[in-house]
Amino acid sequence: MDIARSAPAFALDRRTMVRGVGLGLLSCVVRAGHGLALDALTVGDQKGGAHALLGAAGLDAAPDSPLRWSLFAGAPMLIQAMTAGAIDVGVIGDAPLVFAQAGGSPLRAVGAVQTDGTMTAIVVARNSPIRGIADLKGRTVATLRSQTGHYLTLAALRDAGLSDTDVRFVFIPPAAAKMALQNGSVDAWATWGPYIAEAKVNDGAREIVNGGRLMSGLSYVVATQSALAIRRDAIAGYCRLLARGHLWMQTHADEYAAVWAKETGLSVPVAREVVRTMKASVNPIDASVIAKQQTVSDFMTSTHMIPAPLDAKAVFASGFSF
Repeated sequence: MDIARSAPAFALDRRTMVRGVGLGLLSCVVRAGHGLALDALTVGDQKGGAHALLGAAGLDAAPDSPLRWSLFAGAPMLIQAMTAGAIDVGVIGDAPLVFAQAGGSPLRAVGAVQTDGTMTAIVVARNSPIRGIADLKGRTVATLRSQTGHYLTLAALRDAGLSDTDVRFVFIPPAAAKMALQNGSVDAWATWGPYIAEAKVNDGAREIVNGGRLMSGLSYVVATQSALAIRRDAIAGYCRLLARGHLWMQTHADEYAAVWAKETGLSVPVAREVVRTMKASVNPIDASVIAKQQTVSDFMTSTHMIPAPLDAKAVFASGFSF
């Protein structure tokens, strides 16, 4: 598999994104003489994501359809890029998928990435008096609006018998949230993956709840409808590669943690903590997955994270298998 990595991509307006698509296509043409086919599947990714996993597992030289990689800072930017047609396929969480569907993005879920849900958590500072969710009443929680941390906080509040308004949300990016927790500007931080691991390992933050019991633990391989119309086999091949990569990770956690640390620039202890929560299986969509996503969607409607009810089944690619 021939692989090229494009320049990092971040949140862009539609006009800028469309210009970026032209530059991306030009990049493919220029690199074609060096082994990158013009019909490469364009994959949206994040640091320490699928590209790092496939490379660590030795699957980046498989003789399937060629891949072209584009880096994004998070799911919202990846969804923007898919909506603009800048990428063909990527992976996003269950809450971002609902948000994308509510916003009319032309993407469809083609594969389910099932974890144990513990990657998302709420942490407090080491010396905080907060010991559990009940102690959050009247406190401030930093997170990203309509993302997994926001979802977990609302789910945890309801599970503890509290209301959605019993905390004050501060919607700020992770870097600002990290600083706010350190200086006491907020009482808790609801986030995921590397941010949780770094806060716990480096700053001594304490986890008061995670998504293991309160969240689906699902992420999704998603593809644009236009890519599905002409690249269905290539997308199925990518899903199979991703499934093989995650299967490899199950028995090579320390090896992957070393690769992940190098890729992200974070320490190996942080990487080990992240990889522990990243272990997953990649499976075709079935009725149970759709039912779980409907539950997520209905919860987001009931908490006003999205404005109106959705039929979750509509966001899944019909008849797709791998």
